[in-house]
Amino acid sequence: MAEEVKLMKGNEAIAHAAIRYGTDGYFGYPITPQSEIMETLMEEKPWETTGMVVLQAESEVAAINMVYGGAACGKRVMTSSSSPGISLKQEGISYMAGAELPGLIVNVMRGGPGLGTIQPSQADYFQTVKGGGHGDYRLITLAPASVQEMADHVALGFDLSFKYNNPAMILTDGVIGQMMEKVVLPEYSPRKTEEEIRAEQTWATLGKPKTRKPNIITSLELDSSIMEKNNIRFQAKYKKIEENEVLYEEIQCEDADYLIVAFGSAARVSQKAISLARNEGIKVGLFRPITLWPFPSVKLSGYKDKVKGILTVELNAGQMVEDVRLALECKVPVAHFGRLGGIVPTPQEVLTELKKIRK
Repeated sequence: MAEEVKLMKGNEAIAHAAIRYGTDGYFGYPITPQSEIMETLMEEKPWETTGMVVLQAESEVAAINMVYGGAACGKRVMTSSSSPGISLKQEGISYMAGAELPGLIVNVMRGGPGLGTIQPSQADYFQTVKGGGHGDYRLITLAPASVQEMADHVALGFDLSFKYNNPAMILTDGVIGQMMEKVVLPEYSPRKTEEEIRAEQTWATLGKPKTRKPNIITSLELDSSIMEKNNIRFQAKYKKIEENEVLYEEIQCEDADYLIVAFGSAARVSQKAISLARNEGIKVGLFRPITLWPFPSVKLSGYKDKVKGILTVELNAGQMVEDVRLALECKVPVAHFGRLGGIVPTPQEVLTELKKIRK
């Protein structure tokens, strides 16, 4: 079967990929710069073809709680928003993590704090990777750097979420969400049958398949000793994810004297900066985390005896740089360069900052 190549925005790619993956339900609320996700789903009318439910909730809080309910029934459900909207969803995300429910959340980041700007940003790294809601929980976090990865990460996010019974997030930014590129859309996958759902997920409404004993889906536990056991079990699961699900990309790192670490749109800018640097005889490589959590700390730490310095490039005041410094154990100088308020740096600006760490 010939590949189906389309020209579309990153947000549109997520919507099409969600339909083709066999998503059961999308519950969202409009906010710039991610509104095209829900708009595209409404235009495509998947309820007429695949049976997918698409609903604009009355608020972000309502949307995430609808995802909670759908996930409790073993369904493939998702939501999307942008920075302030994700802030409103944090309680529900924490509830899902505590109840060990799968689900996919998309965050197309914009500048903040507060309502901020509608321009792109990467300032939600702390909110997502460090667990923006309450409690000792983790979100599987994917950071696409292209429209193709926006589409690909829908299936990957859902698959990892169901594999570990843990919510997953696609953490992207306004640049990737709004830019247009060619994308190869995935083939259609059938929605799961009730038998398949029962095999991988207990249902709150039907109970466990063998006993039909009602199973209450909740994150509440009043007995502290049991809650501690739950949390210890969660931490063991997170360790397993860290051991098995790390993704990253290395570009021209083999002979690099210096390294740029960046994700999302900042990685796109940095890749051009590397080309400029090498034209001037500066050997620079790009290390791009694809999973922001689990962060590729072990792989990155391998460069502490190979490079002379590292520059992190982010559209924020310096957030991922903390994880980079932890990974390098202070064995290599690590500098940060970021633009704020929705401003995207140019490759030449990145090159200028890179030259500073060489002095």
